[in-house]
Amino acid sequence: MYSEESLPKVLIVNDDASTLLALAGMLEDPDHPKYEVFTVQSGEEALRKVLKHNFAVILLDISMPTMDGFETAEAIHAHPRSASVPIIFVTAYYGDEFNRLKGYQSGAADYLFAPLIPKIVQSKVAVFVELAQKNIELERKTVELEAINVNLRIQRMQDLERVNLALKTEVQERRIAEQRATELATRDTLTGLFNRRSLLERLKHSIVQAARREEGLALMFLDLDKFKEINDTLGHEAGDDLLKQVANHLTGAVRESDLVARLGGDEFVILLEGFPDTADVMKVAKKIVNAHAEPLTIGSQKVKTSTTIGISFYPQDGKTAEELLKNADVAMYHAKQRQRGSIQFFHEELNATERLRNEFEQEVTLAIQTGQFELFYQPTIEVATGKIARLEALLYWHHPRHGLLAPENFLGRVSQSAQAPHVCNWVVSAACKQIQQWKSGALPFDLPVAVNLDIAHLQPDFFSGIVQSLQDCAVASSCLQFEICESAVVSDLARAAAVFRELRDGGVHIVLDAFGSDLCSPLALNSLPISAVKIDPRRIPVQEKQRNFLPTQKTFPDDTTLVSALVALARAFGLRVVVEGVETQKHLDAVKEIGCDEYQGNFYSEPLPAKKLEQHLKLFTAMSCSA
Repeated sequence: MYSEESLPKVLIVNDDASTLLALAGMLEDPDHPKYEVFTVQSGEEALRKVLKHNFAVILLDISMPTMDGFETAEAIHAHPRSASVPIIFVTAYYGDEFNRLKGYQSGAADYLFAPLIPKIVQSKVAVFVELAQKNIELERKTVELEAINVNLRIQRMQDLERVNLALKTEVQERRIAEQRATELATRDTLTGLFNRRSLLERLKHSIVQAARREEGLALMFLDLDKFKEINDTLGHEAGDDLLKQVANHLTGAVRESDLVARLGGDEFVILLEGFPDTADVMKVAKKIVNAHAEPLTIGSQKVKTSTTIGISFYPQDGKTAEELLKNADVAMYHAKQRQRGSIQFFHEELNATERLRNEFEQEVTLAIQTGQFELFYQPTIEVATGKIARLEALLYWHHPRHGLLAPENFLGRVSQSAQAPHVCNWVVSAACKQIQQWKSGALPFDLPVAVNLDIAHLQPDFFSGIVQSLQDCAVASSCLQFEICESAVVSDLARAAAVFRELRDGGVHIVLDAFGSDLCSPLALNSLPISAVKIDPRRIPVQEKQRNFLPTQKTFPDDTTLVSALVALARAFGLRVVVEGVETQKHLDAVKEIGCDEYQGNFYSEPLPAKKLEQHLKLFTAMSCSA
């Protein structure tokens, strides 16, 4: 133990009396003193103290009147007596890299950042106090041994040097570890860009500066289009490579003073300061969009993606960092809904639309949780025999305010919502449960059920979910079919082909729905593992003489030439043909004349709940038997 006179000394320099008292309280221990604490309130007083005492470490406030921390540090280290005294700067500005560099240039050994945490303060001071204690102890032993043997004195000096070197190495390692921890806390580990935490801190600081200078700033919210498909198709390594390339492009597209951050996934944010008007921001946004319109090389493959951008401005679109970020995100979402690879400035009307979208999403979630959804079933009939070939499951919604909603009244909005995968899973599960009920009951028919599938919202584990639903209900995969709309195939043929192959390999039959409405190429038909096509004559485009566009019809056409051509095309690839929208005997006669395999429509039966369908089929069977 050391006497009070031989205890290492710690000097605290701070012009704020309360902070000075708080720091002293963190370090002083009257019962077991490890060092003696001195306090002063100015740089001048500090200089007088270091001329009288040898200090193990000095805790020095940066912001002080008359003589600030940097000047005080330089003056202390300029005197031979105190040239090697370690100085720890105390500051409230964590992210101020310039001041931190200036501090190290002024001789700082370390930094403490407000708010001060006692454990950290005590730990950092303890390193230097320990060094001072060991120096004192070694110096004492050296003096004693000098009287005994010169050689021993030399050996002790070497020991001292080794200890000093070890302690210096430890301090350096701790500093490197702290810098690494800071980087991990503020940087995205994959791309090296700033993370959400750093973005919000910088944005808050920038808003304060912009308000003081009466300037504006812009915030861009960027989302990569088709990133999920690329990630699922080519693998996570390819997805990571894509994100790194995009990060480099974004950094190169803006000024060094601008901040580029990755929020997570495929979402990026750019903070632009000092832009005078929207035209300048638009130039930067267009530069980014145009750059990402070019294919990127991922491994040995060329990948084509695009970037959708939403933009908000301070102060007109928000006064806080959170508001600006949210509104830029809202603008990006609406841009993505309108057209991928586009740019959208935020305006207040978007918030109203966003509120409606959120309300709808909540209604859909509640519908799943409380059993508001119900599957109706509509038979598909073999033209040649009049027998039922299969059933199509159609989703209806018992809405608490709007009553019973048919699919065409809400499914379009569901497909554009985040709840689309959950609704799809619910439909598959409900269809499997109904098939199992029919199989275990006394119903005199055993029919496959077709479910409409929107491949744009499939999750990577979707097929495993299908398999699980089939296994839970003890239903064979051949009992479940999927109808996939032609428009989804045309917009992303590669993804459609991958989904089709996975379903086919699992024993599930696939029907290409709305065939002819989006002009799917014969090459696509040949490459997709489908068993049938479904044609709705009401949705086939027809050329109007006085118009330049191709509208769809609202009724079953009298002229079935185009339908006949589509049937011939399907036949050329060995596919069965189903025609829907058959409402009358005249329609059925036309279907027979064209030579289709199956038909569907209200002429035979409108979509019905499971119980009513059973009654309808029993009645139809009884009438057929009596005839």
